[in-house]
Amino acid sequence: MQRLKDGGATSVVDLARALGVSAATIRRDLYQLDRAGLLTRVHGGAYLKADPAGDWGLERPFAEVAASHTADKEAVARQAADLVRDGDVVLLDIGTTTVLLAQRLRGRSVTVITSSLAVLDVLRDDERVELILLGGMVRRTYHSIVGVLTEDALRQVHADRAFLGASGIRADGEVIDTTLIEVPVKRAMIRSANQVIVLADRYKFPGTGSLRVCDMSDVDVLVTNQGADPATLEVCAAAQVEVMLG
Repeated sequence: MQRLKDGGATSVVDLARALGVSAATIRRDLYQLDRAGLLTRVHGGAYLKADPAGDWGLERPFAEVAASHTADKEAVARQAADLVRDGDVVLLDIGTTTVLLAQRLRGRSVTVITSSLAVLDVLRDDERVELILLGGMVRRTYHSIVGVLTEDALRQVHADRAFLGASGIRADGEVIDTTLIEVPVKRAMIRSANQVIVLADRYKFPGTGSLRVCDMSDVDVLVTNQGADPATLEVCAAAQVEVMLG
């Protein structure tokens, strides 16, 4: 249930792998939880009902996510900041790790384009940083701006680097996320940047989520930290992705 609360939907295969039990055990548990009215079973998995804004039920608040695995996220943000050069135009995705990266860009002569209200809070008073906030619908639960207006705005800009968050990296290298309304914005950021950098701490292997953002073929650099699944990192490296470990 906690994995469903984090991700909204999941598959029998992913649950069995993550929890170290058989697929048959997962199917029996999902059957019982469905009968209890706690989730909805579908072929191959289960989901929690989404609300009209596209958020999955019982999503963790931004502040709660920000307080978890802080040291790991700091290690990722520290490495990511080293990839930014003075004069760069960078796209910062939503997420708690990109906020930590924004903190490390304070005082730097860079242009930051973002859909994150949390990044705005970090950089709004920094006169050295040229800050561009993308327009769109405010998603208050995760301090972000989303929707077709955000996607349209991204078509008007071009960045040297895009730093993307993700809820997970699958064993096959696929980048996944949990929230339907955020995924098109991430894809638009990929199209608007010369270099795509995915930020994923070790707990994102495999992480949670059932929505595909992109394959490793769309990624140039993966920044993570010690403890990330070695087999998945090998898959990423085989796809010609530079893997940075902190």
